[in-house]
Amino acid sequence: MKSLNRVEISRSALIHNFQKCRQLAGEAAILPLVKADGYGHGMIECARVFASQGAAAFGVAEAIEGVRLREAGITQPVLVLVGVMPQTLADIVIARLTPVVTDASILPPLSRLAGASGIELGVHLKVDAGMGRQGVLPADFSDLVQAVLKAPHLRLDGVMAHFPLADDRQSGNSVEVLRTFQETTAMLADLGCGKCCLHLANSGGLFYVAGARLDMVRPGIALYGYYPDGAAGAAAALQPRLRPVMRYLTRIIQVRRVPAGSGLGYCHLFTTARPSTIAVLPVGYANGYLRNLTAKAEVLIGGRRAPVVGRISMNLTLVDVTDLPETRVGDEVVLLGRQGQAEITADEIAGWMGTINYEVLCLFGQLNARVMVD
Repeated sequence: MKSLNRVEISRSALIHNFQKCRQLAGEAAILPLVKADGYGHGMIECARVFASQGAAAFGVAEAIEGVRLREAGITQPVLVLVGVMPQTLADIVIARLTPVVTDASILPPLSRLAGASGIELGVHLKVDAGMGRQGVLPADFSDLVQAVLKAPHLRLDGVMAHFPLADDRQSGNSVEVLRTFQETTAMLADLGCGKCCLHLANSGGLFYVAGARLDMVRPGIALYGYYPDGAAGAAAALQPRLRPVMRYLTRIIQVRRVPAGSGLGYCHLFTTARPSTIAVLPVGYANGYLRNLTAKAEVLIGGRRAPVVGRISMNLTLVDVTDLPETRVGDEVVLLGRQGQAEITADEIAGWMGTINYEVLCLFGQLNARVMVD
């Protein structure tokens, strides 16, 4: 049995977006971010597609994600970006993952475990060049580098930082962050370090910040078809544009004809002003279609828009199809994506929800059955 609700993931769109990032990256290597289950698109399936296109490495949040990639046959380096703690070190060493180190306290136990396994483990260091969230401050960078160089069984493979405002093209912050990062990492040669990989650019850095490509770039949202500055970025984008990867579908399970003056759903938030035809959909906030979409969202049926009416509940949503041609039980309904010439984007849904496209994709993708298409 299959759920009536499903998320389609377009393999061809993933490839198109990777190649767009490849074009912008120039000589820089590409590290796709596949954390958060590939932003809701399926971590393993997306990683396999990106690997086939030449991805140099992958980025995950927690060690357990990296272990799953290894179990799925991914052999490229996998950077554990935020979850390097004593409890995760054994998994990191066993799976030959690449920990991103933010302070020296983790180095002694990491070195011991690597030595016990008979390996030299590569690490990347994270500099807080202006993000203000995680990493070593520039003033303490030299001490951390020297701690790595002195640790047996560890090898310094890279240094990274993160842009906080790369999605704002008008901000001068990204130039300052880039300058701080370059000034900080310039001391590597004086510290006796050989060549290591410097990387800073997320999707915003790749698309909007000149000079930020360095040795490697770390696109995330762009690989899944959306711009880091949302609808504004999509409107301003040059051809070829990114292609949204995700499509979220359901089916009509009932068509009801109700008289004028009928209250619909919890709290009767909507009352019909005319005799109306209402389509019932088997989707609700349990599927990521949140209550705050009530009285805001629209769906596509037969390539035309229809408004959501009444309170969205856990498993049911009502749609007014009075003005559409004959609708029937079993008709396809598109909540996100294209149907015919019409399209509802994650940016539009994010506007209705008061959030960003990242959250929409993660919600829908992780709460529904997914299938890779084309």
